[in-house]
Amino acid sequence: MSKKTEKIFLLITDFITINFSWFLFFYLRVNTGWFELISQPDFFLPMLAIYFYWLIIFTIVGMYRTWFAQSRFDEISTLFKTSFVGIFILLFLILYDDYKTGVSTPFRFFIFMYWIIFFVVVSTGRILIRSVQRSLLIKGFGRRNALIVGFNPKSYEIYDMINNHKALGLDVVGFVSVLNENVDRTYNGTKVIDSVNNLEAVIEKYNVKNVIISVERHHEELILDIISRCDGKNVEIKIVPDLYDIISGQVKTSQIYGIPLIDIMPELMPEWEKKLKRLFDIVFSLTLLIVTSPFTILAAIAIKLESEGPIFYKQERMGMNGKIFKIIKFRTMIKDAEKHTGPVWSTKDDPRVTKVGKILRKIRLDEVPQAINILKGDMSFVGPRPERPYFVEKLSKEIPLYKRRLKVRPGLTGWAQVKHKYDESLEDVKIKLKYDLYYIENMSLRLDFKIIFRTIFVVLFGKGHYD
Repeated sequence: MSKKTEKIFLLITDFITINFSWFLFFYLRVNTGWFELISQPDFFLPMLAIYFYWLIIFTIVGMYRTWFAQSRFDEISTLFKTSFVGIFILLFLILYDDYKTGVSTPFRFFIFMYWIIFFVVVSTGRILIRSVQRSLLIKGFGRRNALIVGFNPKSYEIYDMINNHKALGLDVVGFVSVLNENVDRTYNGTKVIDSVNNLEAVIEKYNVKNVIISVERHHEELILDIISRCDGKNVEIKIVPDLYDIISGQVKTSQIYGIPLIDIMPELMPEWEKKLKRLFDIVFSLTLLIVTSPFTILAAIAIKLESEGPIFYKQERMGMNGKIFKIIKFRTMIKDAEKHTGPVWSTKDDPRVTKVGKILRKIRLDEVPQAINILKGDMSFVGPRPERPYFVEKLSKEIPLYKRRLKVRPGLTGWAQVKHKYDESLEDVKIKLKYDLYYIENMSLRLDFKIIFRTIFVVLFGKGHYD
């Protein structure tokens, strides 16, 4: 079944099982008859409130995300942990209400009985829907074509695993060789149908929905090129990781029948999380402008008194999907700093920076006016730093996947800014790009909050850099 159909079935199943578990718990607790129970006014409203409570929690932890070959045991394990935390949150709220009102809620620890009922009923529903889904896949319904990039022992192992486990719902249409001399070779009757140079055409011709990359670790540039060729093709990308990647913990891996894979997510963020992220952007940026207003007024006066030129510095930057906008900052350099040099990167001890500018940069106050860009929707609070169009075009020719940064709104702060130093060379840009791509592939509100807290640490201790 399609992703959309799968999510609809899961939502319907959870709606039925979550509400039925509440119904069963309520019936057992009040020890009443069916018709008397349904007619009680305190039944339906709490039931709906509890349903939406679990819907929010399930969505946050990703229980409605399409998991590649997720086993039923893993899904039930995730449900157990999620429901356990959710029940303790409910218990805390009940105990807090008791403390606040001074009235003890009778049978409040019966909530653990509700948890047992909830877990059994909801997990039964989940197992049922997954079993039906697997049965349909095995019978040939909703299967997807897969392509393995690489022709080596690792790719053979992946092929055998997919071929032996029909419940994955994948059909390998062939191999794509990274070397032209491997073309026309076969493994277990499946051909190498082309080379990586024609990957885009192969994806279109065979209606490929899953691309699994199986190349050696030292072919990093090739991997980036392959991912770049898949960009915009609406395919799910998996990479067979090197052992070093796994033990170093630098990548997030999933497993299909014991084989670890790095998941390159095509859907950067669920729609609900995008909207919530935007709401947080508005709240945080307004708060930042209000809290820092006394300091920004002093900064504006100091800039005007020290040197000739405007208080604010506006510069063209490239935002999401290549949209050009003007970033707003406090001016920290002399007037017309790039008049004779053209676009150049700033350095740590840049002689063009004024005395006031050095102070503003050290405490990051020069970045505060960008809250206006956030309110306008050109930027987000967290994301890759926006770069000038000149450098975007220049760097995209030298660094594969550089333009993937443009898939999301640029940010006031980001993972690269709290993990690395100034952009003083092309090598620094490449290192920061790795951090930016990690953020893009793992975007979540939880990671955003982590970056915000790290940014506060950076500001307090004067480390890191934003431009």
